[in-house]
Amino acid sequence: DWEIWHNKGLCFTYLKDYEEAIDCFERANDVQRHDASYLQLGKIYCLQEDFKAALKTYQEAVDFSPQNAEILTTLGLVYLRLGENQKAFDHLGNSLAHDPLNPKTILAAGSIIQDNQDMDVALMKYRIAAVKTPNSAQLWNNIGMCFFGKNPPKYVAAVACLKRALYLDPFEWLISYNIGLVHLNKQQYASAFHFFSASINLNPNFAATYMYLAITLARLDDFENSCAAYQKSIEINESDSTTRLNYAITLFNNDEIEQSREQFDVFEDLFAQSGEGEDDPDQEVTAQSAELREALKVEEA
Repeated sequence: DWEIWHNKGLCFTYLKDYEEAIDCFERANDVQRHDASYLQLGKIYCLQEDFKAALKTYQEAVDFSPQNAEILTTLGLVYLRLGENQKAFDHLGNSLAHDPLNPKTILAAGSIIQDNQDMDVALMKYRIAAVKTPNSAQLWNNIGMCFFGKNPPKYVAAVACLKRALYLDPFEWLISYNIGLVHLNKQQYASAFHFFSASINLNPNFAATYMYLAITLARLDDFENSCAAYQKSIEINESDSTTRLNYAITLFNNDEIEQSREQFDVFEDLFAQSGEGEDDPDQEVTAQSAELREALKVEEA
């Protein structure tokens, strides 16, 4: 009986004995294939970060049950996690064709649209999802960042949505990080400092938070702690060119010319190695680096 093997697999999953669980779900499918067994099997592979095996499992599931919206959504989410946005969007679109009001699918599809800077279309998607899941912190976080990403940004709406997300999930570090970004852009540095610090307390291993905290501290005239935050960011991720550029600018603004030149040289090496700017240059990075390059030449002269 497939159900015995399936339930046995669930027990092993709860015990975190994943190898035994995989064996049980495979045996269940050998007896009789079911969507539930495929979904659980793929979930375990994702927990083990074996995404190749997860993709293979979900592809088999789609071949077996091509109209199952949950499987199509889950497959799309795996592709999204791997950064293959077009494949993710295709599968999410197929899922929405079978279940157009699935909030999980709408949220995932909306996030891809949002990444492509089409904020109005993403907001339309999120409006549909909000009817089904009005208390989803992830949904309100995404809505807030849509308002922030508009041109010009709608700061008040962004903060309102992000604070609702924070109320719904106060321990999600990304929400505090995003609120910090909005306050930094609004030049509300004390508030930005508060939220970046809160984000670091929840997740101390994300380099970008330290970089933005460093920028905030520099704006608050706390040069010493700003440098310490930059150093921590570099310690976590040595290869991020943006951190080096911002650090060089902060050092230059505080008359540490030689150290600024050192960081700028590292920035240029990293920027060249990464190939950034060749196809789709970041205009702000290009402008700031050119300005600092000229300023350093003047100091040298």
